[in-house]
Amino acid sequence: MNKSELKNFLDFKVEQYNTPEFITSDPIQIPHLFHRKEDIEIAGFLTATIAWGNRKSILKNSRKLMDLMDMSPYDFVINHQESDLNSLDGFVHRTFNAEDLKYFIQALKNIYLNHRGLENIFHINASKTSLQPAIHHFKKAFFELPHQKRTEKHVSDPLKNSAAKRINMFLRWMVRNDKKGVDFGLWNSLSSAQLSCPLDVHSGNVARKLGILNRKMNDSKALAELDNNLRRMDASDPVKYDFALFGLGVFEKGNF
Repeated sequence: MNKSELKNFLDFKVEQYNTPEFITSDPIQIPHLFHRKEDIEIAGFLTATIAWGNRKSILKNSRKLMDLMDMSPYDFVINHQESDLNSLDGFVHRTFNAEDLKYFIQALKNIYLNHRGLENIFHINASKTSLQPAIHHFKKAFFELPHQKRTEKHVSDPLKNSAAKRINMFLRWMVRNDKKGVDFGLWNSLSSAQLSCPLDVHSGNVARKLGILNRKMNDSKALAELDNNLRRMDASDPVKYDFALFGLGVFEKGNF
């Protein structure tokens, strides 16, 4: 395919997969359980944090997380006492355990009370063309409270060469308004043009097969390469192609 044909093909696949039906099989269904901005943010962030591994397990444990917070994540985060955290004992998703979760709840409370919320902390640290520097600063603020060193691995840092797949997915959910009812478009202080594709095994393999990614590792350098090529196709909404790459990889098994 030439560049024009490739863009037309990917635009078609975006329209095919960026539909409300996508929600039923994706972790984004968890924040869609809520209507309050802060509930959606916290549900989205915690769900994205554990969004690796088996999708059925991700959905099951994400829903369990919400149940542990009485289906009121913002209220639980802001008003919890230390004794309330005992209700989280026993939670585990792969290497993310109850101690990690307890710290995440405390850190989120700190973000809302002392940093004016999740949207603000990303907004004030964003560059005009990227949110990758903002992710780095977010991680620094997130771990400014006393914590176990092991918990830091659950928040990626692009400045340490991570593709930061899960945070970029969370940011897509919050920032991008797809007018289809999938992504929320809650954060008006940021633009879809600043977003980066959530780069994982599936999207990376498809991108390489299509010739829009050459680097073999799924790291920050690969993300920068992919971002650059996706922006050439749509500078205002490059991350929309996540739907195409993911759909081609997961639903079509790379057979195209």
